[in-house]
Amino acid sequence: MRALCHQAYAVNRDAATPHRLAWYHTHAGNVLAVKSDSMTTETVTRYRFTVDAYARLREAGLLREDDRVELIDGEIREMSPIGARHVSLVNRLTALLVRLAGNDAIVSVQNPIRLNEYNEPQPDLTLLRPREDAYLNALATPEDVLLIIEVADTSLAYDQQEKLPRYARAGIVEVWLVDASRQIVEQYTMPAAGEYTLLQKILPGSRIGAVMLPQVSFTTDALFSP
Repeated sequence: MRALCHQAYAVNRDAATPHRLAWYHTHAGNVLAVKSDSMTTETVTRYRFTVDAYARLREAGLLREDDRVELIDGEIREMSPIGARHVSLVNRLTALLVRLAGNDAIVSVQNPIRLNEYNEPQPDLTLLRPREDAYLNALATPEDVLLIIEVADTSLAYDQQEKLPRYARAGIVEVWLVDASRQIVEQYTMPAAGEYTLLQKILPGSRIGAVMLPQVSFTTDALFSP
């Protein structure tokens, strides 16, 4: 997947064509990217993909369903590998959310959300408003989201610094960052002016509850106990 990202939006370092974008649009369903400003230290051109162009990469087979990538500010970002602890937490959360949310929400596991024209992240879990088509005809947008949960094993800094601000700017009502190492859940709510104005750290053994779905409530022991 890293090689694909270099073909798609990075700079070609080949000696014959230094600092030229290795991009094409005849074999990828006319996928196009948007040119951005070049860097000041050297002549480097970067291209940003829209969510529609990103979708055409998938349709053309350049991105596969099992590729762990997401679109952040028009760049295709490779996501961290999933370890056993991450898998366990996602599985536990999935079981809890399905049981507690019932018919009031769709539990979407590691599926993309279309935030805006240049951002299509792939959270670990999302609680979505029920929709008759089960999101067959279009991806979820911020208006559909009741809660986002990111499980952070090795990716805490990336989730906090890169993804969280974009969720806030999109108006996502609530985000949980599950810190696997410290066994703490950071609960972010009340987005305003592009940031979350309220952060609560749910310590080991304490209870957390979703703002939009009060019945989704449990202690962190349900996640971190052996």
